[in-house]
Amino acid sequence: MSVFNVFTLLGGLALFLYGMDVMGKSLEQIAGGKLQGILSKMTASPVRGLLLGLVVTAVIQSSSATTVMAVGFVNSGLMQLHQAIGVIMGANIGTTVTAWLLSLTGLQGDSFFIQMLSPNAWAPLLGFVGAAMYLFGKERKKSIGTIFLGFAVLMTGMDLMSNSMSPLAEEPWFADLFLAFSNPVLGVLVGALLTAVIQSSSASVGILQALCMTGAVSYSSALPIIMGQNIGTTVTAIIASAGANKNARRTAFVHLYFNVIGTVIFLTGFYLLNAIFQFPFYHETATTFGIAIIHTTFNVVTTAALLPFNRVLERLAILTVPDGKDASPEQTTLLDERLLSTPSVAVGRAVLTGGDMAEICRTALLQAMSTTRKWDDTIADEVLRKEEAVDHYEDVLGTYLVKLSGKSLSREDNRAINTLLHTIGDFERISDHSVNLIETAREIRDKNVQFSHEAIEDLNVLEAAVQDIVNRTVDDFQKGDCYAAAKIEPLEQVVDGLVREVKTRHIARLQAGVCTIEYGFVLDDLLTNYERIADHCSNIAVAMIEVAEDKFDTHEYLNYVKSGASEKFEHRYERYRGRYTFPPEEAAPVSVGTPAGNAAD
Repeated sequence: MSVFNVFTLLGGLALFLYGMDVMGKSLEQIAGGKLQGILSKMTASPVRGLLLGLVVTAVIQSSSATTVMAVGFVNSGLMQLHQAIGVIMGANIGTTVTAWLLSLTGLQGDSFFIQMLSPNAWAPLLGFVGAAMYLFGKERKKSIGTIFLGFAVLMTGMDLMSNSMSPLAEEPWFADLFLAFSNPVLGVLVGALLTAVIQSSSASVGILQALCMTGAVSYSSALPIIMGQNIGTTVTAIIASAGANKNARRTAFVHLYFNVIGTVIFLTGFYLLNAIFQFPFYHETATTFGIAIIHTTFNVVTTAALLPFNRVLERLAILTVPDGKDASPEQTTLLDERLLSTPSVAVGRAVLTGGDMAEICRTALLQAMSTTRKWDDTIADEVLRKEEAVDHYEDVLGTYLVKLSGKSLSREDNRAINTLLHTIGDFERISDHSVNLIETAREIRDKNVQFSHEAIEDLNVLEAAVQDIVNRTVDDFQKGDCYAAAKIEPLEQVVDGLVREVKTRHIARLQAGVCTIEYGFVLDDLLTNYERIADHCSNIAVAMIEVAEDKFDTHEYLNYVKSGASEKFEHRYERYRGRYTFPPEEAAPVSVGTPAGNAAD
């Protein structure tokens, strides 16, 4: 074997690893929100978690990535430790898909059908199609093209590795080396070390399959190496768990114990049976199909054996990472940075967090509005705590989204990030206005300001409209419903009109001696906050609509809908205006008025 064979081997290995990385990331990107949807359905059922872990790993072609995601979800409090165990087991089975795909390279025969089954025959064509789709297609086709290109590069690397190592079949030292690997302990250590270095069991199994094509690797040597490769892949999760909470670290150790215990059980059982029955294939030359079969059999048998004992694995991990003496509750991370390694999942998590932030804002506002009628110290304190939580959400989300924006994302994921970036500030301001309402309510209590019956009726109408626009905005935001978001702006215009009319009706009652000047002061504060809350709801809805249309010119959009050019806008405005009307009052006008622009905050 010459030095040029070594160069070819290194180049083939580089192409193989790069192609696998590109293909996996592209598969993950095209899965996008679907992947997040799958992961969000985790339940307490180990079998369901196993199936979900299998599917996710088969999609992204990396058990390490799936396990790191599980660690991140546990650290974020989205998943319990016992749920993660099933996911980890499923990931080990899902990672065998790559080995089966690569095993097709070992097909030999003169039949056209058999030749076409070999990836070496159609990978170049797939690369050509992928290049064409990448160069001339739109976003989704570009992503599919990248998957094809990644696979073509992977197969090219596999072919280069196989060709460069073919002279090794005639080297005595190479045969002796793999003969030494038939020692179970040494074979397991070598497999674990190789996988720990490249941090991918799929890649290391593929390299072993390429070595098998030299004809110098027997099943006696390949078997312990494959076992070691499954152990080596746990290194990624253990490294990723550094700095995480106790349950997240336990998740990484469950992955380690699952593979170590599985290896001990499988090898012990295999060697005992081999001593009794003397398996004829044991000393035969390993094939790519044989490697895939061993890899799958190990993971399926180990999972079947250990799944009923998932609680034992959990207790073993707890013993490894015990609770402290203070036994304080586990601290969870709002957005775990480990998920950034799988951007589509990280985007989905950020969207859910944004929805949680919006829900806190809604609850805080409704609670704050209730205190303007009846003061409650407990509710007031709760609103203040919620405002602090919303501030924390905004800080964490903003930082996380900036980091995410530097990742390779699909158009849908980019839109989700842009929508969040344009809306979290408005949600935070709604939370601030909730605190303002608390301050106004405290003033009403301290000064014993009395509301007339007519004033209460007016505020009931206005507050119903404000609650309606806030509820619609939060619901539409959480659902990502841009069609429904288009109904927010006309309702915001109605709120503006209601605010003006409340002022007018109050002045009339003030002149008639029905209302007091003190009520006028707190009323002005209430109206200012209600109007600006509606403005922020409008801003959120407009941001959703504009980002979805790949543009962001708020003034242009608002000018268009308010100019009368939009019949839907006029129809919706009239409908809302008819829904929120004041009871007749002699000294007050009865019309809501002409729509006006948003007030500045």
